[in-house]
Amino acid sequence: MSATDLRRIAAFRMSFARRQAAEATAIPGGAVVLDPEFAASYEHNQLVVEGPVAPPDLVALADAALGHLPHRQIAILDDALGVACAPALVAAGYTHHPELVMTHSGAAPAPGASAEAVTLAELRPALLGQQRSWMPEAEDEVLRQLTDRRAARLRGAEQVRFLAVRDEQGDVAAWADLYLDPAQDVAQIEEVVTVDDRTRRGYADTVLATALRQASGYGLFFLVAEPDDWPRHWYARRGFTAIGHSHRFSRT
Repeated sequence: MSATDLRRIAAFRMSFARRQAAEATAIPGGAVVLDPEFAASYEHNQLVVEGPVAPPDLVALADAALGHLPHRQIAILDDALGVACAPALVAAGYTHHPELVMTHSGAAPAPGASAEAVTLAELRPALLGQQRSWMPEAEDEVLRQLTDRRAARLRGAEQVRFLAVRDEQGDVAAWADLYLDPAQDVAQIEEVVTVDDRTRRGYADTVLATALRQASGYGLFFLVAEPDDWPRHWYARRGFTAIGHSHRFSRT
């Protein structure tokens, strides 16, 4: 079942990358996705690969497709292919970022406190503030692009929801993206974030529980986490199980 689920997840992620892109061009084994409006976003300007391709070809393809940018990124959705390509890509100056794919099993949480669906305009002040906290040295234009790129994600799946929890003052304290695709019977939660000075108050739990309830009935609910960071253990305590890996390679 895990192998089947991984293939379905890879297909969903490839579809999402193509659909949200301003420009998508087929390459052997995948696609180049570009968005000039968000040139600082690696997510929106990269190679996304799921099929067979030779590592030297990937290096050349990335140089040709992303040569107008100060960065290169290659996302390889197949675990075995990512492992096989890693030595050549690292030798070419890329940094290897393994990703852990986790799926949820079991019932949705019982009714309780719920996050609300918010617009990008409502979410933007918290997004921009947190982005500035993460990247204090970044230029304002870079911060703007990394904040506003969420607008492109609205194209990525049939249903895209931005879920948020507010604090006692009414300010957004935590949020996440929820992507739902009924045709593929797949749901994804992405970027569960709590504002730095509002952690440990249960806000993220409320966001995640709301996403799980809204995705109940979907055959496959997944997320992608860093294998060596603490959130993977937080997700595991809430019913998520690691089923495999994907791989991301970046160079600046």
